[in-house]
Amino acid sequence: AVLAGAMASPARAEWIERTVDGTMGTRIHVELWAEERAAGEAAIDAVMREMDRIDAAMSTYKPTSEVSRVNAGAARAPMRISRELFDLLSTAVEYSRITDGAFDITYASVGYLYNYKTHVKPTETQIQAALPAVDWHYLILDEAQHSVRFARPGMRIDLGGIAKGYAVDRGIQILKDRGFTHSMVNAGGDTRVSGDRFGKPWIGGIRHPDPKDEIAMRIPLVDAAFSTSGDYERFFDEGGVRYHHIIDPKTGHSPHAVRSVTVIASNATRTDGLTKTVFILGPKDGIDFINSLPDADAIVIAADGKVSYSKGLQPP
Repeated sequence: AVLAGAMASPARAEWIERTVDGTMGTRIHVELWAEERAAGEAAIDAVMREMDRIDAAMSTYKPTSEVSRVNAGAARAPMRISRELFDLLSTAVEYSRITDGAFDITYASVGYLYNYKTHVKPTETQIQAALPAVDWHYLILDEAQHSVRFARPGMRIDLGGIAKGYAVDRGIQILKDRGFTHSMVNAGGDTRVSGDRFGKPWIGGIRHPDPKDEIAMRIPLVDAAFSTSGDYERFFDEGGVRYHHIIDPKTGHSPHAVRSVTVIASNATRTDGLTKTVFILGPKDGIDFINSLPDADAIVIAADGKVSYSKGLQPP
């Protein structure tokens, strides 16, 4: 037994990574530095399970999800919801407040009329009929009861603009809780990194809006999150117009002044929500908004190809 123990291979610290397609409708990538491979693989397993759990709770494509049940019933009566969903809705409402409604999860009251896979879009008459239900002020949250109510008929919510970032943050927290302090979790356009790469920063790439495999620029990151939203993610082109998944809550249409927005901040829930805000506000107003925040920076690629930077990223 002693001889067998002496001959056993010592544990070898290494980088471990894994990519899974399909969870939350996107590609999930996790990378971490592990002293023991088995512990690292188990930690990645836990992150993937958490992604599946959040998707099952918050996807509007799953009729059994908690969000789908809210959409089905909250216009009829207040619905008690989980603490997790209540807190995430509260965060979404706060973003609506500080962005004057540019971020609004009730956009789904119009957004559900689009189907990008089958190239279906609503008529202007349908949009105008649905727009009165798009207003975060009528999303009523009751802290004492942990309940949500829709105060207008036809209202729906969709957490697609914030849930992936939240899932990324949960993934990083799981890894931290297990002692992994050099790690990265990515879900589609949302990424958060913990620590650095032992003296070197993590490098985040911003995809070029047109050539699919071309990187427009790279960003060094340490203990930070960044999200990119682009008009090339879910879309279809028809009659010279691009219909994409980012919907202006005030018009029910996709804005076209911007091709891509990247936001950098401390957590991915925030960066995920703020990219949609900047995209809807447009290059100038979007950058001005980010400059008004103490904890975020942004890069905007406009429709004409011009790149704008918030003040924290501009050269001295």
